[in-house]
Amino acid sequence: MHGTFSKLPGLARAFAGFGRARDGAVVVIFALAIIPVLGLVGAAVDFSRANSLKATMQNALDATALMLSKTAASQTSAQLQVSARSYFLAQFTRPEAKNAAISVSYSKTGGSTVVVNGSADIDTEFMGILGLKSINITGTATSKWGSTRLRVALVLDITGSMDADGKMAALKTSTKNLLSQLKDSASVNGDVYVSMVPFARSVNVGASNYNANWIDWSEWEAEPAIMATWLATTANKTTWEQTGPGSSCPFTAAQHGFTCVATPIDGAASTTTIPSSGTYSGGISPSADGGNKDSTKAGFYYPGYYNSVAATRTISTGSSASCGSSVNCTCSGGGSNKVCTQKYFTHTWVKNARSTWTGCVADRGALAAPGTNAGNDQTATVPSTTDITTRYPARQDSYCSSAAIGLNYNWSTMNSAVDALDANGGTNQPIGLVMGWHSLVGIGPFTAPPKDSNYTYTDVIILMSDGLNTWDRWYGNGSATNTSVDNRMLDSTGKGTCANIKNSKVTLYTIHVNTGGDPLSTLLRNCAGSPDKFSDPEKFFSVTTASGLGTVFTAIGTNLTKLRIAQ
Repeated sequence: MHGTFSKLPGLARAFAGFGRARDGAVVVIFALAIIPVLGLVGAAVDFSRANSLKATMQNALDATALMLSKTAASQTSAQLQVSARSYFLAQFTRPEAKNAAISVSYSKTGGSTVVVNGSADIDTEFMGILGLKSINITGTATSKWGSTRLRVALVLDITGSMDADGKMAALKTSTKNLLSQLKDSASVNGDVYVSMVPFARSVNVGASNYNANWIDWSEWEAEPAIMATWLATTANKTTWEQTGPGSSCPFTAAQHGFTCVATPIDGAASTTTIPSSGTYSGGISPSADGGNKDSTKAGFYYPGYYNSVAATRTISTGSSASCGSSVNCTCSGGGSNKVCTQKYFTHTWVKNARSTWTGCVADRGALAAPGTNAGNDQTATVPSTTDITTRYPARQDSYCSSAAIGLNYNWSTMNSAVDALDANGGTNQPIGLVMGWHSLVGIGPFTAPPKDSNYTYTDVIILMSDGLNTWDRWYGNGSATNTSVDNRMLDSTGKGTCANIKNSKVTLYTIHVNTGGDPLSTLLRNCAGSPDKFSDPEKFFSVTTASGLGTVFTAIGTNLTKLRIAQ
């Protein structure tokens, strides 16, 4: 104390003077002065106790807000108040606190927010002499979450090979579990939207859309291109003219790549004789081009048929008239009135009604070739009524996948759609991938809800495939890996659908389910990434067992839900 007072000589002399003073007034003055001095000392003690209580209250409020964030979305306002008081009082156990009170509010604007306000009184021990009997303490805590919303496109390979090694069953289970994760991460409807795009060679966009202006019907309605080649010889022209009801079908799989069917509908049994009666009497309906003789329609049914109508023409007249070598020829009359006529058939291509379309579309682009790396099979260009290369070519696919579903949060509908998945057809990852992208953007067959400016959004595509690309609209035959198809996704220069997707701020996860010992899909590995990390091997997964698919889907789901819930 001495050292302190040495720094304050005036104050030291003043205190020393009290000892020498003989005036009674000095004692009175000192007595009066000591009261506020003791009050100030007591105030320090009381405020220290109050600050300690306030710190404890703040910790209790923080814990309460955090606990309420887990249940707030599912509780009424009254239930929320009861829960808040229960959580708070369990944490705030200071016995000196009186009149503890708490209130809570919950908002869904710009994410979910819980605000908890608390108050309590503490009696003073010293400041009462100054008239302050208690101190009121208040605090507030805010828990905010879910300001990021998710939009996830599930692009699922349902080709024929998915039927092997338990892969289809594993896919269904894994997808349902992922949907459950995503559902649970949503505080309110709209926090998470999911689309699902099953794919094989084509993608089913829904047969009910046959009147939509984003469909290209030019190939659907066109006469089989192979006919122009086949009729180039006189022999085939002659055969064609003599083909009608009761005749043998002029097509064979070996020569033309397709065979005839009895009726112009998908799945009709092949026939060797043109029907002579019934609704399609005289109808010749080419079937799927299984032999890939017509590359523009390999694997698809021709949606139409030839209507064969009998006609008669005069071969020759007069006394020397003769049928010669003409078949189905008869002569009548005699002398100069003799007439030889021949029966033949005309064939008119009758396109099936668009309403008979089963819903599948092929890759967008020009008929002859897909185009450059800006081709519409690689972009999210909005379909145009003036440019057929931007529209989706209607195809009657021999293996039409289950219908795609646009962004939604109808979880029961999604689960039912998963149950309905069926394995068929060859692999065309590019069309599945680009259609998954279209589902996020909301073009063509898909609509995307507008984004709320109060939120940030994360768009994600999860592409799962168990094989390598075998064909698309222009390349391949469905049975062998095709690098031309691969290059539409990502070529050696880094261009393609995968790059375009990441450039549009979409994160891309890829999964190769490799139970057959195929080479590792470097294509899927190189495609994986995000706008921030363009090539990201951590977003590529390769599993060698069907059960491994569930582990991967769970890991991706966990990453996505953490991302959404984070502040």
